[in-house]
Amino acid sequence: MIVMLTALEVEYAAVRAHLSGIAPHHHPSGTLFEVGTACGQEIALALTGMGNSGAATMTERAITEFAPDVVMFVGVAGGLRDWLELGEVVVASRVYGYHGGRETEHGFLARPRAWDIPHHVEQIARALARGGDWCPDPPEVHFEPIAAGEVVLNSTRSPLAKQIHRNYNDAVAVEMESAGVANAAHLHMATPSVTVRGISDLVDDKDLTDRQGWQPRAAANAAAFAVALAGALTHPRRSQRKAPPVGDSFTFHNNGATIGTQIGKNEGTVHSVQHTAPRDRLDAITAAVVHAHDTGQIDTDLFTTAMVALDNTRNSSGPPDLRRLKALLGGVPALRPALDSIVDD
Repeated sequence: MIVMLTALEVEYAAVRAHLSGIAPHHHPSGTLFEVGTACGQEIALALTGMGNSGAATMTERAITEFAPDVVMFVGVAGGLRDWLELGEVVVASRVYGYHGGRETEHGFLARPRAWDIPHHVEQIARALARGGDWCPDPPEVHFEPIAAGEVVLNSTRSPLAKQIHRNYNDAVAVEMESAGVANAAHLHMATPSVTVRGISDLVDDKDLTDRQGWQPRAAANAAAFAVALAGALTHPRRSQRKAPPVGDSFTFHNNGATIGTQIGKNEGTVHSVQHTAPRDRLDAITAAVVHAHDTGQIDTDLFTTAMVALDNTRNSSGPPDLRRLKALLGGVPALRPALDSIVDD
């Protein structure tokens, strides 16, 4: 399952045009999702409206309702570089929340927040872009940072534009929702999120390009790439995020032995651990890794590497070799109890 969110009706219509077998899904709080299929992938679609706050709320609601493998925000953006062409697609390699900071008598002091695209999603997206078969006449696809704030930017000469240029100099496009989506997804068991935007204007010419019909064209290009990417994401990661909350216990069984584990502490003495099925152990390791990341005990780079390694181990055709995971993660003190008691063969 993939969740796709859009801010504007034109963006919503562009994604919806790819779906078949569409059925409404009513959330208890009143939100109406539409669920359909495209490229062999089940997709839940919803409209957030403009702004990071609404996008964050809808992201949290969608993750709770569907437990998706990936959340995508799909739509249009204003380009900040003159080398960008209208209609080209930008996949956010990093999302900046650019409004964080402190205003002083000496000027604005940025306090940046940023969220990188998950490594495994980026790798698949780049391969898709290189193939070029996701669209009959595919536009250029760029992998660059995007800045997301709370205002519509309509001039590259405005004080805000200069602030973005000064503090987020590598951002190539600007929009209003992706920071909310990225933060909500990060806080919800590190659900992978990705932003796909079509360039509908170059900021200074926004009114002109809107009249020329570039919004629907850019939205269509972003939707085509996002749907193709959803179809290419064939390895679910849901089990990696559905770790028990801190303090909750989970139990798995093997050969008559029952092992109870609580994240953060061990419940009693574990016997016959060496007989535990390797694939069952992966869930416990995953839970420990997610908890360590959520509590700041491992950084995002190691977390992403660990998740990819867990994916590869879980999807291996032969018996999983857990010794590699132990070698990768054994240097993290917070993970040693799980690795020593679960992985040791």
